Formats: sequence, structure tokens, C-alpha cells
Amino acid sequence: MLLLCQVGTMTVWFSSAAIAALLKQGEALTPGQAALLTSSVQIGFVLGTLISALFALSDRLDPRRLFLGSALTAAAASAALALLDPVSPLVFALRLLTGACMAGVYPVGMRLAATWARGDLGLLVGFLVGALTLGSASPHALSAWLSPQDWRAVYGVSAACAALSALGILAFRIGPNMARASRLDYSLMLQAWRQPALRLANLGYLGHMWELYAMWAWLALFLTASFEAQGMPDAAQAAAWLTFAAVAAGAPGAWLGGLLADRHGRTAVTTGAMALSAACALLIGWLANAPLWLIALVALLWGASVIADSAQFSASVAELSEPRAVGTMLTMQTCSGFLLTLFSIHLVPELVRWSGWPLAFSVLALGPMAGCVAMLRLRARPESLRMAGGKR
Repeated sequence: MLLLCQVGTMTVWFSSAAIAALLKQGEALTPGQAALLTSSVQIGFVLGTLISALFALSDRLDPRRLFLGSALTAAAASAALALLDPVSPLVFALRLLTGACMAGVYPVGMRLAATWARGDLGLLVGFLVGALTLGSASPHALSAWLSPQDWRAVYGVSAACAALSALGILAFRIGPNMARASRLDYSLMLQAWRQPALRLANLGYLGHMWELYAMWAWLALFLTASFEAQGMPDAAQAAAWLTFAAVAAGAPGAWLGGLLADRHGRTAVTTGAMALSAACALLIGWLANAPLWLIALVALLWGASVIADSAQFSASVAELSEPRAVGTMLTMQTCSGFLLTLFSIHLVPELVRWSGWPLAFSVLALGPMAGCVAMLRLRARPESLRMAGGKR
């Protein structure tokens, strides 16, 4: 039930990124406006996670009710978008509100999954991140079916999915590992960076996030430009389908990453996944004129590897944190990561205009490269034995 609710609610997150290609065909949409459609959600998420962390909401409140209220508000905000001009200032404000609400959905969902963990935390959170990935990919499939004039349907369908998911979360039972904080303790927030092991896990996560959301935000436009340059008929539709497949490939990637991490160690899996995704980022920008099968192969491999490690950073933080602070530590982790995505999302179109897609995507590879260094350093620390039952 939690996975279904996560999939349904997360459809509102990337609905604007999914319709960016549609809007560019049917409306006057600048690259800056396209970036702001996505980054406004990220800004809202950062603000929401800051508020949640300051008041320890996910550790002090019933997480199901927090999920319910957040998802319903996000659904209402997304439904309103279908009634507005696509580049109205109010659109960006509503996307910001949607992002703030996601702070009560994404980290809270991980918190709920952790309450049922019994030696399989990596797999459980991997399933949850896989659900997030499918939810983020689904608007791309919807946009592939629509003409440029039907972009409003993307917002409408995603809003309906989020509303149904909000009601469905009430059927989920909290597991036995739930430990609530009895009072506010702001010193807990500082543990994320004061404790060396937590700091390294968070630095690895930052390297991962530098690449992830910029890749999700701009892959469709890169593929559209590539297919149009090759004279492919229905280039935008083909790009939307391939983007959906690439992003959705992250779901089995996250599930497999969780299974392997529980068996062989979190630092091993995160380092391997980031090395692979960095290689894809370095390569794909040079393939604009390559055969379709080769572009598709690299895109699918990138989509699977770029998210395969994501859940393991969350699982690492959950295992390295005090039980009463798990929710706050997860919220702080996601807050810092999504704050970083604001820079990479807006950097990509600037680099594309300056030098083209090869440089833009190559710069994204710097994040996972740095993340590999952080996780290898964590692997050498004794605290790493607290993760995955002693598997590094």
C-alpha cells in the first residue's frame, strides 16, 4: 500500500518537467522558464524539509496523517495548474507549494518503510525509491500520448493520482520500529554534519543528487533535440517514450540496488552505481547523432544506475542515526540534496547554450565521482559496520 501511495503522489513532482517539451511545441517557453518549472518544486521541497526538520514533524507526528495532508494539498495545487496560463507567475508559486508538500511525502514514506525493517532496510527503501521513480516517470508516458494542446491533462491526471494516494495511506499500518521524539531537540539537526560517518554518507548523497534531478529534468529535451536533428518523424513523442523508459528503468535499478546492498554492503553498491552513472553522463552527450539503439541503450543504463544507489544513502543515514532522530536525519539529508539540485538544474541549460550537451552532461558526472570518494572513505571507518548488518 505504501508503494502504491508513493507512486501516485510522486506523479505531481515531475508533471511540469514532463510537459516542458509539449509546452515548447505549443507555447512560448524559454529555457529559463522550463528550468524554473522544475526548480520551483525543488525550492519548495527545500523549504518544506527545513520546516519539517526544525519542528521534527516526521518524528513527533503520526507520519500517515502528515502524508495525508501533504498529498491532498499537493493534489489541489496541481489541479489548479490546469486552469492557468502555463507560464503565469502563479504557476511557479503553486509548483513551489507542491514541492513543500513533497517534504511530507518522500522522507515520511522512507520513515514509514523503516518502521518495518528487519535486516532488509536497503531493500525496503529501495522499493520505496523505485516507487518514487515510477511516479516521476509516469507523466512522461502521459505526455507521449498527448498533443501539445493537451498539456493540461498531465496536471489533471497527476492531481487525481495524488488525491487517491493521500486517502490510501490511511490503510497503511506503522511498524514496530517507530520511535517518536517527545520534544524538540535542535542539536539533533547538527548531527548530520558533526558525526564523521553521517557527514560522509550525506556527502555521498550530495554527489548523487548533483546528477540525478538534472538528468531527469533535461533528458527529454536532449533526446528531442537529438531526434529532431536526425530528422526523425514525431521526434518529441519518441523522446517522451524513451525518457519514460529511461526514468522508469530506475525502479528495477533501485530494487536491485537494495537487494545487493543488504547482501554485499551499502558502500560497495553506492560506489559501483555512481561510477556507472558517471560514465553514462560522460558518454551520452556525444551521442546526439548516434544510432537510436545506442542512444537508447546508454539512456536506459543511465536511468537505471543513476537511482540504484539513492535508497542506500537513506538506509545508511537511518542505520547511523539515533533511533529517535531517524526522521529528522532523513529530512535533513533530503533537504541538503534537493538544495544542491537547484544549481545543477539551472546550470545545464546555460552550459548547453555555451558549449552544447557533451559538456553539460559531463559536468553532471563530477557529482557521482565525488560521491564515490566519500563512500570509499566511509567504508574505511569502523562506523560502517553498523550498516547492512556489518556489511560495508
